[in-house]
Amino acid sequence: MRVVFMGTPDFAVPSLQALASQHEVLVVFSRPDAASGRGGKLLPSAVKTAAVELGIPVETPRTLRDEQVRARLRELAPELIVVAAYGCILPPAVLELPRYGCVNVHGSLLPRWRGAAPVQRAILAGDETAGVCIMRMEEGLDTGDWCLSHSLPIADMNAQELSSALASVGAQLLLRAIDQLQDGSVVWHAQDDALSCYAAKIEKSELLLDPVASVQDNLRRVRASTSAAPARALICGHPITVLRAQAVPDAHADEGCVVLERKRVLLGAADGVFALTELKPDGKKAMPAAAWRAGLKDVPLEWGRLA
Repeated sequence: MRVVFMGTPDFAVPSLQALASQHEVLVVFSRPDAASGRGGKLLPSAVKTAAVELGIPVETPRTLRDEQVRARLRELAPELIVVAAYGCILPPAVLELPRYGCVNVHGSLLPRWRGAAPVQRAILAGDETAGVCIMRMEEGLDTGDWCLSHSLPIADMNAQELSSALASVGAQLLLRAIDQLQDGSVVWHAQDDALSCYAAKIEKSELLLDPVASVQDNLRRVRASTSAAPARALICGHPITVLRAQAVPDAHADEGCVVLERKRVLLGAADGVFALTELKPDGKKAMPAAAWRAGLKDVPLEWGRLA
């Protein structure tokens, strides 16, 4: 099948790779190169990098509403447009263009989480399962019918691990869905709008750790964190990004207090204690919490929310 692929982050890469292995990917659309790091160097998206490696042409328009972009798509005449975390709304003129329409590889069990951050929202909400759906796109935000889905237990996975697992499953679902589209066996299921939740983009303030919150709420913030919105706290007087942590049911520390053991850093929360296992002090590299603990001397044994 002649396909145009639209995607941007790591989540979309397995779908592109699977698609390219079995179908003719005419062109890849991705978001423009973005500034990264203190120097503001422009870096390509994960999808753009993958497309270049696959030898597929890449275009990075700022909007799909530009007439030149729509004319380009008409010229390509794709039979299908596949979208995976593209980050740009498809206008009606684009949605109506392909013979088989536009399908989206969406990282939630629709209609549970619609929007930009379904994986992180599932973790923050304490959902026991997450999933991925192949959805038929329409003008509404992730409101279209879905044809295939697969669920996974979240357990203790962080956002990166869960997203990677869902991306791999989604790539295989995508190939199955395209086969069904071609042979006419696809079955679409309408979403129940009453069961939907909006997965808004994560704000940095949402992932700040807080001693007045429960242990589980703090651990979910750690697992939902990314480089764009990290889990952070002021610990022993130092601003810290917490990369991994775990509950310690048999330990005791008052709310807001820090207990420094020989190889452990324990934080007291509203209803219990959790231990840091990996962290990143500002201006330094990530390290085990035990290594950071070894370098502490005469520090305040308290922790709190960063302003």
